[in-house]
Amino acid sequence: MFTACTKVIDLKLGNDSGKLVIEGNITDVNGPQYIVLSRNVPFTSTNTYPPVSGATVTVSDDQNNTYAFTEGPAGTYSSAQFQGNYGSNYKMTVQTGGTTYTANSRMPSLVPLDSITDKKADFNSSNNRREITVHYHDPPGVHNQYRFIMWVNGEQVSTIFAFNDEFSDGRYVNGDLVETILNIYPGDTVKVEMQCIDMPVYTYWFTLMEQNFGGPDGGVAPSNPPTNISPASLGYFSAHTTQTKVIIVE
Repeated sequence: MFTACTKVIDLKLGNDSGKLVIEGNITDVNGPQYIVLSRNVPFTSTNTYPPVSGATVTVSDDQNNTYAFTEGPAGTYSSAQFQGNYGSNYKMTVQTGGTTYTANSRMPSLVPLDSITDKKADFNSSNNRREITVHYHDPPGVHNQYRFIMWVNGEQVSTIFAFNDEFSDGRYVNGDLVETILNIYPGDTVKVEMQCIDMPVYTYWFTLMEQNFGGPDGGVAPSNPPTNISPASLGYFSAHTTQTKVIIVE
């Protein structure tokens, strides 16, 4: 007879909470821009993040324009309508709790998203699951970084997709967005947003993407990704392009 002992492993997940989280986005779409302030919660809590109200939030550009952001609803700060410009540098300033936080981000030029398509999932050909492929032409001789966000039937997938052109500079790219958590089947509606992002923002999202692959077979230990906000806080400030495509999966 054989017996086995079960070792109890105490995971040090940490319940550090109350830190400021900043999610700032400036896009090339003419309209209100948004910066969201909240506090993080313990790992063991539900994903309900307390908003941070009463902050002073502004964004300025290198053309001496300053945009004031007003609060409403709680923790969500928006500007009057304006459009981010390719190549322009944007500086975010957030004053809250007696501390001033700043971050800079330069908006890259737009790389057109040609199309999105679906195909039978390579990793599980025994069923009818599908995966999504994005198609675009990477400009030659320019460092480009991309982030993709995907929704399936209106639900945003949790998988993070962040890529650069280290091995695809100047090439036509057929990039697979491999989603293994939320299944995609024929008849589903899939929307993909493509963002052209600068290097610090890419580093932030790429680090989070690498942590998605953590576990017994590899990946990196969970930690806070490098932020472009000073003094260091949780979150990011991103000036990026945005474009979307929608398909019905066949």
